[in-house]
Amino acid sequence: MTHSKPDAPFFERIALVGIGLIGSSISLAARRAGLVGEVIGCARSAATRDRALELGLVDHVFADPREAVEGADLIVLCSPVGTFSGIAEAISTAISPGCIVTDVGSVKGAVVRDVGPHVPDNAHFVPCHPVAGTEYSGPDAGFAELFDNRWCILTPPAGADPAAVEKLDRFWQLCGAKTETMDANHHDLVLAITSHVPHLIAYNIVGTAEDLETVTQSEVIKYSAGGFRDFTRIAASDPVMWRDIFLNNKEAVLEMLGRFNEDLSALQRAIRWSDGDALESLFSRTRTIRQGIIDAGQETPEADFGRGPEQHSSGDES
Repeated sequence: MTHSKPDAPFFERIALVGIGLIGSSISLAARRAGLVGEVIGCARSAATRDRALELGLVDHVFADPREAVEGADLIVLCSPVGTFSGIAEAISTAISPGCIVTDVGSVKGAVVRDVGPHVPDNAHFVPCHPVAGTEYSGPDAGFAELFDNRWCILTPPAGADPAAVEKLDRFWQLCGAKTETMDANHHDLVLAITSHVPHLIAYNIVGTAEDLETVTQSEVIKYSAGGFRDFTRIAASDPVMWRDIFLNNKEAVLEMLGRFNEDLSALQRAIRWSDGDALESLFSRTRTIRQGIIDAGQETPEADFGRGPEQHSSGDES
């Protein structure tokens, strides 16, 4: 993918509140594209702050989010969504006029609820969700290519300034992403089935295997290539982040889990009554989804999902 750099930075100062996988990748992608003059970081952990400076991810870093956002023309909340309410309240009076406040959370209705009221009228609130990620976390996990050819969904609330939305949309495109705009509640329903429920299932399957007494853990590990291995990759994701996702998107997740349980019951009946036609019909239909994902450029057809040990995984999208 080619990246034409703008003549001048899109944003003079970006404040990243959270410098984990997504925050560090935003810094690297924005610098790659020449989109930012200065990157300011914020992290509670002294070790994370020191590492972010050592890696050159930030020019300055603070423990206090209020200090970090002062003078920024773009603020990106990159911490777990459960922290957003407290952070938004803390920074509300330090947000500069004209600043765009956004986030990278995997749920959007809760973000609109928790952050929107704290953004002053002379600033702009445009929630976002870059649908990209890996099972790794921390400042060392970031890489500039994380967003390349991945989707970033913008969910501006009613009355959002069109120029601010357009500027943020272009920012994400120049970071390598494809962009789309949708309603926050619709976003949460879509992501419940494409991301949140699959993660919940992965956590549950891996937890079930860990609890088994009739199959040893060494056997589970030894024969994991039977399919279990790919669930463990998803289930290795940040537990705090995913805890907050489920607590903040419970309605959509529960709705999709209800549908999933109904379909699982139908599969149970097909197996119990040896209904091979029903099983084959389902398996044939679901293969087309996989091919559609490959055709859309969101995955590769090679063995092991196109990922070797030297590659960063981009399948654990949040």
